[in-house]
Amino acid sequence: MSGQPDTSTPPEAKPARRPRVFSGTQPTGALHLGNYLGALRGYVAMQETHDCVYCVVDLHAITVRQKRAELRRNTIDVANTFLASGVDPERSIIIVQSHVPQHSELAWILNTVAYMGELRRMTQFKDKTGGGEGESIGVGLFDYPVLMAADILLYRADAVPVGEDQKQHVELTRDLAERFNNAFGKTFVVPEPVIPADAARIMGLDDPLKKMSKSAGSEYNYIALMDPPDVIRRKIKRAVTDSGTEVRVGEDKPALTNLLTVYSALSREP
Repeated sequence: MSGQPDTSTPPEAKPARRPRVFSGTQPTGALHLGNYLGALRGYVAMQETHDCVYCVVDLHAITVRQKRAELRRNTIDVANTFLASGVDPERSIIIVQSHVPQHSELAWILNTVAYMGELRRMTQFKDKTGGGEGESIGVGLFDYPVLMAADILLYRADAVPVGEDQKQHVELTRDLAERFNNAFGKTFVVPEPVIPADAARIMGLDDPLKKMSKSAGSEYNYIALMDPPDVIRRKIKRAVTDSGTEVRVGEDKPALTNLLTVYSALSREP
């Protein structure tokens, strides 16, 4: 009746959507300490604040030649490492990139709004090709950032945790999303790169001027997460150090700075 207070039970308010995060890891070899400290530990923490989608990006891995059985084994190993690190499949989605065909389908569509010039400017492409663009360089390596953009945009991710070396790729993703939205209407969420403040940048034990890498030529470059304790001890003992007797952090002490960074990150001491 008009003028009477409404005593009906109001419908329950829908809970606000938590921001969504997407991150991918290539199955190109054993994950190492740098992967854990720079990414996996953050994956676990972000489950408390975000809806998380974590992907084993096997399509990215085939930009270089892979053996089928080895790639399959590495893919399973990376997924298992997610779980072992604390990623909870009840709270996060774990997927294999090639199992979702929409990744490559969207990559093709985004190729139609991507520019050759902006792909040529990608720092990682220049690094991996030695700055050249010879006829033997695969198109997949050149187009890698567009597939990465498709990975992110497909899941309407708000945030993408990356290291400094991947920030440029997320910036390209933002450009492609905005270009597509302007041309065809609001379709994609424009994501933000998130560079964790406490994500340690771990350098190679045998070369403190280059990042620790699972594709390094020497096993003494990295500490694999599955290395047994005696192997880890041997690698640490063989790590490059600097001249002088003072143990301290500094630009003139890259090797000691790296070892102290590892210790600090694992002990959580400043």
